[in-house]
Amino acid sequence: MHIYAIGDLHFSGVPGTKPMDVFGAHWKDHRPRIIENWKQTVAPEDAVILCGDISWAMKLPDAVEGDLREIASLPGKKVMLRGNHDYWWTGLSKMKKATGDAFFFLQNNFCAIEDEGMQIAVCGSRGWLTPVCEGYKPETDDAILRHEELRIRASLDAARQAGFTEIILALHYPPFYSMEEDSIFKQLIDEYGVKTCVFGHIHGAEGAAAIFEGQRDGCTYKLVSCDTQGFTPVRIR
Repeated sequence: MHIYAIGDLHFSGVPGTKPMDVFGAHWKDHRPRIIENWKQTVAPEDAVILCGDISWAMKLPDAVEGDLREIASLPGKKVMLRGNHDYWWTGLSKMKKATGDAFFFLQNNFCAIEDEGMQIAVCGSRGWLTPVCEGYKPETDDAILRHEELRIRASLDAARQAGFTEIILALHYPPFYSMEEDSIFKQLIDEYGVKTCVFGHIHGAEGAAAIFEGQRDGCTYKLVSCDTQGFTPVRIR
């Protein structure tokens, strides 16, 4: 059993109504490429963390019909969190019912996964821009940042109270934007002893080159937005 992660699928219905190749030729036909790569990579007993920006749909029924149903049919247990473009995201009970409980939706909770006898908690939430980001506006972004801090803390607290010590934190936004930044998300990672953090949101080679990946203070950070990873789920464990 392995754990994979992938983010920013940006599916847009069948057939696609929002072609992503306007963002670069490498996005051409990205949906069938992701599906084929997923099938070739992930086994039924594996788990896949979906780091947000799954569907361009505006409403839940459209997301289910156009995108989520096909993702649900792919191999593996699927753990999903919200991205900044997942406007279809709504209450947990509504999403579970609409998808036939095909996904574990991360929101103030955690998903327990057993890997070779080890109990692992997958925690997470969307995250947000941090104050060092260009365009950050304190009058609007401070409140959202605080809200996401509380969501992530609630997720981590739930895992800790259940006795989990091995934690994977999944975010949509990067937890920080430079090695020098001590963001609230970095502080939470340190406080709860998170060993692995996966995230998306960042696109293209230039964007990926500007974001930290690797080991920092005992945690491994990995960018998993699909276009930076060959449109293939990345094995993280």
